[in-house]
Amino acid sequence: MKKLISIIIPVYNEEKNIPLVYQEILKIWSELESKYDYEIIFVDDGSQDKSSEIIENLAEVDKKVKYIQFSRNFGKEIATSAGIYYSKGDAAIILDADLQHPVELIPKFIEKWENGVDIVVGIRQKNKKEGLIKRVGSYWFYKIMNLIGETKIVPRATDYRLIDKKVIQEFNRFTERNRITRGLIDWLGFKRDYIYFKANQRKFGKASYSFLKLVKLALSSFVSLSLFPLKFAGYLGITITFFSGIFGVFILVEKYILDDPLNLNITGTASLAVLILFLIGIVLSSLGLITLYIANIYSEVLNRPIYVIKKKKNFNLKEDNRKTKN
Repeated sequence: MKKLISIIIPVYNEEKNIPLVYQEILKIWSELESKYDYEIIFVDDGSQDKSSEIIENLAEVDKKVKYIQFSRNFGKEIATSAGIYYSKGDAAIILDADLQHPVELIPKFIEKWENGVDIVVGIRQKNKKEGLIKRVGSYWFYKIMNLIGETKIVPRATDYRLIDKKVIQEFNRFTERNRITRGLIDWLGFKRDYIYFKANQRKFGKASYSFLKLVKLALSSFVSLSLFPLKFAGYLGITITFFSGIFGVFILVEKYILDDPLNLNITGTASLAVLILFLIGIVLSSLGLITLYIANIYSEVLNRPIYVIKKKKNFNLKEDNRKTKN
C-alpha cells in the first residue's frame, strides 16, 4: 500500500495564493504518486477574504482536499495544531500558503524521512526582502532563547517541516493554549535532520504576522519554553541586595567612620531616596515578569477549547465524530 502524506496548510487571507500552492503540490506529486498518496488539509483561520470559498470549491472537485474553517481567527499556531490533530498520514508536512516555503523540496523531506529520520526541519538561509528590524530581531530572539530556554532551538528554523506519525501522536498530547508549534516539536526530541532553503518572495498579499504579533510570539516563547524570566526576579533580588549592602557599608564607613575624606557630601536623604527608587524599580520589574506567568497559568486553568470549528469538509464519519481537542 502507498504511504499517506498529510500536507497541512494554515490559511489567513490567502485567496490568491491558495490555487497556486494547490497546483504546485499537484505538480510535485506527479513525481511521487507511484509510492505515496496525499491529503491536503487547509485550515482557514477566520479569513476575511474569499479564502474559505476557494478552499471549499477545491474540496468539491478534489476529495483529497480537506477543509477546516474556524469560527474566528485563533492564530497560526492554533491552526497548525488543528491540522496536525486531524491529519491521518504516516507523516505530515507543514507548509505556508504564501509559497515562501519551496514546494519543490517536498521530495527531499520525504527522502530524509524514509532514511529513518522522525523530524525534518526546514532552515531558512535567506528571506527575500526581509527588513533589517525583523532580521536583527530574529537573530537576537534565537540568541536569547537558546541562552535561557530549556529546549535548544536551531536559529532560523521554520514551521516548514515533516513530522512522523509517532511525533504527531505525541504532539497531540500537548494541552497548552499559548503554544509555539516549532518549540513544542523541538521539545519532543526524536531523531531529526535539516534542509536548508532560500525563502521565495510572497506571491500575493501581505504577511499576516505583523511586527507586534512577532513580539507577542517571542514573549510567549520565552514564557512557555523557559523558566528563566521567573527565576530572573529572584536572581535580580539577590544581586541588588548584595550591591545595596556594599553601598550601605561604603556610606557608613566613608561618612560616619572616616568623616567624609572624599568630600562626597552624601546626605542621608539623598542616599535613601536613590536606594528606594532603585529598589521600587526592581520590584515592579519583577512583578511584571511574574505577571506573565500568572497570565499563562490563568489561560491554562480556564480550560477553554483552543479553537472552535465552524465547518469541516471531506473528513470521514469517524473523523467528524472526533471531539475538538482541549
